[in-house]
Amino acid sequence: MTENQENARLTAWVRGRVQGVGFRWWTRARALELGLTGWARNTDDGRVEVVAEGPRASCVKLLELLRGCDTPGRVDGVVERWSEPRGSLGGFVER
Repeated sequence: MTENQENARLTAWVRGRVQGVGFRWWTRARALELGLTGWARNTDDGRVEVVAEGPRASCVKLLELLRGCDTPGRVDGVVERWSEPRGSLGGFVER
């Protein structure tokens, strides 16, 4: 299996004006289009936390979309963490 095909777990913290603007719904739609499982939730400090599992290439694409200019609201920055997939996620939900 090549590196692009292996599964990965992406955790991303998105900061900016990302709460109350449809950002979690938008993220869920993009993740489902990419065949990823996971969730997106608002954090108490105003960020959105995104956890996605699936093919590494799809996770990279989601990260690029989160950093892109077509998101709802305004993204000022994204911090990412990569880890081994846990396989315990089903579907993609807004929390």
